Amino acid sequence: MRCRFAAAGGNARRRGRFPYHGCRPPGRCPSGHQGRRGDDSHARFVCPQRFLLMPDAAAPAVAESVDLRAPDAIAAEASEKGEAKAQLDFGVLAILALLAGVYISFGGLFAIVALAGADGVTAFGAAQLLAGLAFSLGLILVLLAGAELFTGNTLLIVAWAQGKVAMAAVLRALGLAYGFNFAGSLIVAAIVVAAGVHMAGGGAVGIAALEMADGKAKLAFGPALASGILANMLVCLAVWLSFGARSAADKILVIIPPITAFVSAGLEHSIANMFILPFAWGVKQFADPGFWTMTGATAAQYAAVTPSAFIGNLVPVTIGNIIGGFAVGAGYWFAYLRPRPR
Repeated sequence: MRCRFAAAGGNARRRGRFPYHGCRPPGRCPSGHQGRRGDDSHARFVCPQRFLLMPDAAAPAVAESVDLRAPDAIAAEASEKGEAKAQLDFGVLAILALLAGVYISFGGLFAIVALAGADGVTAFGAAQLLAGLAFSLGLILVLLAGAELFTGNTLLIVAWAQGKVAMAAVLRALGLAYGFNFAGSLIVAAIVVAAGVHMAGGGAVGIAALEMADGKAKLAFGPALASGILANMLVCLAVWLSFGARSAADKILVIIPPITAFVSAGLEHSIANMFILPFAWGVKQFADPGFWTMTGATAAQYAAVTPSAFIGNLVPVTIGNIIGGFAVGAGYWFAYLRPRPR
């Protein structure tokens, strides 16, 4: 046996193709082995990045790392993470959920800024695509910095289906995440209004928020429910794929496409709406006369943006988000983790 890591090191290093990952300089395993035949003193060594030992005849010219987990391994990881999340104590869950609301609000604000002034200037699809890319920031922050997001946590259904946690624990975790996501979103909305961000671009940011919120406020129950299902299927797929990624760069890469897709399609995400609708309502209620003069709009144009309309949107969207997240988690549990007859 010889170390695949060591055997590949020299040629790959010369070609500039060796994926250095911080274990040892290329060409040397931790025991100091240099690839001499007949030396198996390091035979039990497995590199953390999965550089596995191979027979001499099978050793490739270039070492390869396994960057993504297989689907069944992702399902097992989701189950383990769900069990851990359900056991978080109140204080930890509260602060992490508060941060998740803040992070998603940052993504929502970024998306609104991306859309500001685009109406009539940029093609609808291109503007939506740009907004989706911008909004991806929110989930990237949640998953890489670490936070508890209600919509992503609907995947706790996997741990419940495996019998690792009780439904009471799942509902507790989801309820606390929802409440503190809401609190974080409201805090950011209030600060953004107080900061006068809506005045940016000659008031274009404020108008973009109002237009977005107006459309959400007028959405009927059925379409909002269906939109919420689709939105959280894509969000949970982004979370699911991130479980299979091993590096920060890989996580970012797999998060962006599903999130960009849901935002581009104009689908409904409950936690994002917890920021967008209150922010727009704050602009409508508290913007000074200069804002309306500068934009040529009036508050009466956005009469539908009210707290009651916000609740009317949030109820069906939240139900839809739960259904969508449970569907993704339950589907993968059935495919990979359900008990099978021997």
